[in-house]
Amino acid sequence: MSSTVLRLGSLARFGSVLTSVALVGLGACTGDQPIEQPAPLYGEVPIVYPLSLWDQDIEGETLLRVRVTDTGGVDSVEVLETSGYPAFDSAAIAGARDLRFSPARRGDERIPVWARVPVHFSKRPRPGGGLD
Repeated sequence: MSSTVLRLGSLARFGSVLTSVALVGLGACTGDQPIEQPAPLYGEVPIVYPLSLWDQDIEGETLLRVRVTDTGGVDSVEVLETSGYPAFDSAAIAGARDLRFSPARRGDERIPVWARVPVHFSKRPRPGGGLD
């Protein structure tokens, strides 16, 4: 099985939670047809910074793997790299289930993709205004 890695430059922030998305197309064979990248459909990311960790000035990052369906929803979420804090990991998983995308396409066919989604929990604004 071959896979194609697609990177999206879009970042979204909800409060102090920042996510970026790298997508991996699924399929037995990608053929010669290019895969049209799915686009994230979020204005606000539905991932909430755990209040208990916010109050303790704790920051961290959880790396998720989400399966984006051919209709743009998320039907599976896995933690690839834990933040070391169960509350961050749980918040990232819960919020990722509500992320929405326009579906990936190969030609006229909508296809499911796996996406690597790093979720950054930080109290500090990112350099340059926060969004890369």
